[in-house]
Amino acid sequence: MKPEVLDYIAAHREECLALLVRACSQPSVSALHEGLDEMAALVGEMLRGIGFEVDLVPTDGAPVVLGRMAGSGDRTLLLYNHYDVQPVDPLDEWETPPFEPTVRDGRLYARGAADNKGAIVSRICALRAYLAHHDRPPVNIAWVIEGEEETGSPYLAQFVERYDDLLRTAYGCVWEAGGKDSRDRYTIALGCKGLLYVELRAREAARDLHSANAAIVGNPAWRLVWALSTLKGPNENILIPGFYDDIRIPSAAQKEALARWDYPEEETRALYGIDRFLCGATGDRLKEQLIFGPTCNIDGFHSGYGGPGSKTVLPAEATVKLDFRLVPEQSPERILELLKEHLASQGFGDIEVVSYEGEPPSAGDPSHPFVQTAAQVAEGIYGHAPALIPMMSGTGPVHVLCGQFGVPVVTAGVGYAGSRVHAPNENIRLDDFFAGTRYIAALLDAL
Repeated sequence: MKPEVLDYIAAHREECLALLVRACSQPSVSALHEGLDEMAALVGEMLRGIGFEVDLVPTDGAPVVLGRMAGSGDRTLLLYNHYDVQPVDPLDEWETPPFEPTVRDGRLYARGAADNKGAIVSRICALRAYLAHHDRPPVNIAWVIEGEEETGSPYLAQFVERYDDLLRTAYGCVWEAGGKDSRDRYTIALGCKGLLYVELRAREAARDLHSANAAIVGNPAWRLVWALSTLKGPNENILIPGFYDDIRIPSAAQKEALARWDYPEEETRALYGIDRFLCGATGDRLKEQLIFGPTCNIDGFHSGYGGPGSKTVLPAEATVKLDFRLVPEQSPERILELLKEHLASQGFGDIEVVSYEGEPPSAGDPSHPFVQTAAQVAEGIYGHAPALIPMMSGTGPVHVLCGQFGVPVVTAGVGYAGSRVHAPNENIRLDDFFAGTRYIAALLDAL
């Protein structure tokens, strides 16, 4: 890569930081439908500012920003990001307002700084630096920036259906997310777990009653407790018949990549404030459990009275929210069907099952040439070989946008283990932000 490109990035730090502050100052909370149109317009303006042809593609939800730029070669590089962010609650735990970006101690604090506006702006700055010294990029670039990733990308499939000819021909995709782990090692993930998110609802009486009536009237909270006890055992095995049947065994290349991954166990336990991992897992077992282990998780249980003091009440209704993280080849539709069948067979057919989100899993091939190029470039920028993870433990619409077309994915984020993603005081380190900028510029050069 031309040294002039790196010099340009170093000389324009303040301009890039100002752009990042502008992006993080605009609220764009998809869960609340707050500021999405404004943020889409702002992102479109930023892309046009560096020479992209931009379309704001309408969906039944938030618009998808599509930026296109012609390159000197035949290959097309796909970039994926999202401009929406998580809600800011609890607000009183923020040291500074979440949409008033603040720099202190070499970090920028704001909602969306790590997830995912920092990566968007970092890529804009990388492209601007590259194009300041080249007539055009070496590859065609198609940049997809959606506005509902944080709520499960419910309408991204509408965009994909319209532009599938463009997406299926991509050589590779640089995904959002990623960054440095708790040992400050750069990590590249090649896919993500799938997701099924449901709510179980039980109801008994027409209204809340005095708890003395618990002698003769059923309690829906107990009903859900008993139902939940049939879903997973104390050994963490999921008890839904057929749940594990479709799981695909990891490939040899994926297992080899996991074996090479030096997972920071001690640092992660300290970061999470725990003494041990689930079931005492460690070493290769822990890594396989984290990446290729499906889950059944209780996100929240709501019933009756939870305020201060006491209130002797028999609740009329109880709800529990569950998420299932899925691995190849598990299908959210199939798991939902199995869940309903299981509850009915256990005598809980009266419990209502409401499905909110479903995304198929997608795991990548560490040996793919695009993946290897990305890893080699990362080693040059970060000074060490990055960990290659076949699939991140979280979820995103990799399958919808890329996986179904066989397009390989590599993550490229600017966060670190202490970024507090989805939590108060979300932040990125500015050194990581500019390292990510250099990485994208170098990756363009390598392609």
